[in-house]
Amino acid sequence: MRSGAAARRYGRALFGLAREESRITEIRGELASFADVLASSEELYDALFQPLHPVAERRAVLRGISQRLGASHTVQNFFSFLVDQRRLVDFEGIRSEYERLADADAGRTRADVVTASPLSEDQRERLRSALSTRTGKDVELDVSVDASLLGGAIASVGALVFDGSLRTQLSQLRASLTKGQ
Repeated sequence: MRSGAAARRYGRALFGLAREESRITEIRGELASFADVLASSEELYDALFQPLHPVAERRAVLRGISQRLGASHTVQNFFSFLVDQRRLVDFEGIRSEYERLADADAGRTRADVVTASPLSEDQRERLRSALSTRTGKDVELDVSVDASLLGGAIASVGALVFDGSLRTQLSQLRASLTKGQ
């Protein structure tokens, strides 16, 4: 997908700038603040992402938001560049790639966990610790609940998938019992 590749390219470019300035964490925070502002106002989102608004108007809106948030010149210039290149629509993909690179740089990784029911803090911590031990990295959990799971959890860390769902365990039990006959 072209948009995904472009978003990754722009995310890597911004990360490179942040690394040169030794401001990886600060710029990550600025991107998160901008995303929060976008999420809070549908009108603002439309003004920035709808092509019927002139480039100069979108650039002025971005400059105002950036100044209000106290964004660095790097981020302000980056947003202006995105508007000029008509790539502001890739903001979420760019932010995602930036966060992935920042996590990798800090020795962290994310795990997407799907559970049958909400996890307690103790369960979260045990799962986080087990995944950290297994991957050798500090793991941050993104947990979601899927009521269609009978029980257990499925954790994805990059290309690794740990399927501890009850459905899979029952399937494996069924296979081993039918094998024995």
